[in-house]
Amino acid sequence: MAAVKLMDYDKALELFEPVLGFEVHVELNTETKMFSDAPNPAHDAHHGAAPNTLIAPVDLGLPGSLPVVNEEAVRSSISLGLALGCSIAESCRFARKNYFYPDLGKNYQISQYDEPIAFEGSVEVELEDGTLVTVPIERAHMEEDAGKLTHVGGATGRIQGAEYSLVDYNRAGVPLVEIVTKTIFGAEHRAPELAKAYVSAIRDIVRGLGISEARLERGNLRCDANVSLRPRGQEKLGTRTETKNVNSMRSVERAVRYEIQRQAAILAEGGVIVQETRHWHEDTGTTSPGRPKSDADDYRYFPEPDLLPVVPPRALVEALRAALPEQPVARRRRLKAEWGFTDLEFQDVRNGGLVEVVEATISAGAAPAAARKWWTGEITRLANAGERDAVDLVSAENVAALQKLVDAGTLTDKLARQVLEGVIAGEGTPQQVVDARGLAVVSDDGPLIAAIDEALAAQPDVLEKIRDGKVQAAGAIIGAVMKAMKGQADAARVRELILERAALEG
Repeated sequence: MAAVKLMDYDKALELFEPVLGFEVHVELNTETKMFSDAPNPAHDAHHGAAPNTLIAPVDLGLPGSLPVVNEEAVRSSISLGLALGCSIAESCRFARKNYFYPDLGKNYQISQYDEPIAFEGSVEVELEDGTLVTVPIERAHMEEDAGKLTHVGGATGRIQGAEYSLVDYNRAGVPLVEIVTKTIFGAEHRAPELAKAYVSAIRDIVRGLGISEARLERGNLRCDANVSLRPRGQEKLGTRTETKNVNSMRSVERAVRYEIQRQAAILAEGGVIVQETRHWHEDTGTTSPGRPKSDADDYRYFPEPDLLPVVPPRALVEALRAALPEQPVARRRRLKAEWGFTDLEFQDVRNGGLVEVVEATISAGAAPAAARKWWTGEITRLANAGERDAVDLVSAENVAALQKLVDAGTLTDKLARQVLEGVIAGEGTPQQVVDARGLAVVSDDGPLIAAIDEALAAQPDVLEKIRDGKVQAAGAIIGAVMKAMKGQADAARVRELILERAALEG
């Protein structure tokens, strides 16, 4: 396959204006599915269940089975709509979206078309330098997820070249809210950054509401990024492509940048952009063609005959509005001030998606600086090494307990890192790991003095150097003592004892 031509990014922005749009799917964490009583795999308790075990007749499209709307999913959808600044429909209905779905037994999706639950809103997005951008929201509508296909026998894991495909209906019927933006103009050279910031803002909102785990790598949150270009000075919009199901914040940013460069190269040579879906490839940082993108008419929407309209009581809507948490942007700015973090320090926390867990660690008793140090430092390092999410490694309560042991002098920073590894390995709480491994700092001066005497016997000139004013000479003895004590000594106390010895013998 011939290499795809890309235009230099800055050159592309000189010639063309990027126009964006996003469709973000949020899996709700209700206990049961959208239209059946089958357990919802998006709910943590069911993560990793065996294929085709979380199903009901409705999920399989069996004849005679009828859908029933999940009330909790409706409440969650209303809360999300309100958090996005949307109006909530006084009455809305479901529709059938007809499309060839090999992983939906009904061969159609129950969604919403012309009557969504929420419409006409906006969300405030904060870029890395603090710039605020208002992204207009067209609608947020309820629907069900499809199942999952696994293609077997091919080299790429895709259907091309596969010998056969397996279908898992566990995810079929999982409650979804699809958030659709209006056309976004004016992003210019910051279009990729805005894409990442927008998806991050949606993640923060749904996590704050407690309605979804919002984990991109697990598919709880999925972004389809629409990108088109139009020549500078032209009013007519260009043809858009839709990059599907990008599964990380970084990839959302990279995918938008790549599409701008790819489309610009085609247009500059007089080519035509095909309206299509495209697949993002994390390993190569490229997109590839999917299928021609359908318009709404192609789906032959019509009202779902088996479901009554949803008519949210106004009292319920107002109660959910009153229960909304603080908006993420306002909350972050408040926490940054309360914690005394610089812009750069807080950026590390925010960009790592660690605001909530750092806040929980502080609430459990750790100082803000210590909480930030652990989560953006050692814990993130271990998470990256194991290709896991930092928040999955250790609880905020255990991190706070670990820091309390450091503050009390029970552990040095080096010993604390060993204890952290033990906690992550499942050996218990920090105190249990300290006790089991015998990692506490030696607080008795007796063993320290014995180790100091042994080190001084090997380097008898050190005391003379200290008495001559070369205090830094104590470093050699401190190092030897720390090695002899296997790190379980307080270096500051060792230094004090060495200087006391030098003064006494002086």
